[in-house]
Amino acid sequence: MNPENNTDASRGDLLFAAVQLRLPTRFLSWLMFLLTRLEVRWFKNLFIRILMRSYNISLTEAERGRPEDYRSFNDFFTRSLKPGARPLAEAPAFLSPVDGTISQLGTIKEGRIFQAKGHDYSVVELLGGDALTAREFMGGQFNTIYLAPNNYHRIHMPVNGRLRHWRYVPGRLFSVNPATARALPGVFARNERVVAIFDTDIGPVAMVLVGALFVGSMETVWAGQISPPHKRETEGGNFMTDLPISLERGEEMGRFNMGSTVILLTAPGAVQWDGIAQPGATVRMGQAIGR
Repeated sequence: MNPENNTDASRGDLLFAAVQLRLPTRFLSWLMFLLTRLEVRWFKNLFIRILMRSYNISLTEAERGRPEDYRSFNDFFTRSLKPGARPLAEAPAFLSPVDGTISQLGTIKEGRIFQAKGHDYSVVELLGGDALTAREFMGGQFNTIYLAPNNYHRIHMPVNGRLRHWRYVPGRLFSVNPATARALPGVFARNERVVAIFDTDIGPVAMVLVGALFVGSMETVWAGQISPPHKRETEGGNFMTDLPISLERGEEMGRFNMGSTVILLTAPGAVQWDGIAQPGATVRMGQAIGR
């Protein structure tokens, strides 16, 4: 029952992980990608209403307030907010880039990031093998934020930044929910992900968008849709943009088309997490989580 000798996970966690190791996760995620983009009115309205009831989702902050106002389920899932719905904490606050729940946070020790009891993974692995960039974050801080289905799914900048480079890292498509994090070693460094490195006034900041089971697509504002196609093998190194990309704190930088996880990395001494930022804490985009 124990898929990879995790000593912390419950039997239910281990069973869930074992099932995922045998599922055709790439095919299931591709199928979800298609279903969430169907514009058949009765189907998408039913799909939206079922999710709203299941997760107690309110549209009071959304620009469009009825399920009928959305072209597809994905249009609803990546809904925009009303202007002013997320006021930004005053500078120099380091902002939460998303609505979600902090999974783990802390110091990067000996080049490794804590995932759950008994599990960690390396910064180099997370960044897709980019050892040179990884050195900049050794001894710095990390913050892992999980987005549940009821959360707002656009991703915003925590500070002003200029995009240095980015890369798409192919990988698996395991769930990234807390049960899987407890049961599956290195899941964030094994899953498909998009790594964006920004130069900021506080030094380099990495924003890692981690794909997951049923995450049909990841996007950035500079590259558009990046996945699918979901790929198995790593291709090339860092990607550069044709034009300089500078984004202000609070500005949208990407989105998940279904829920997943964002991992933030900062250089040593750049950020001190606020006391409210603790594992299990619920955060909202624009809220101060560090300084």
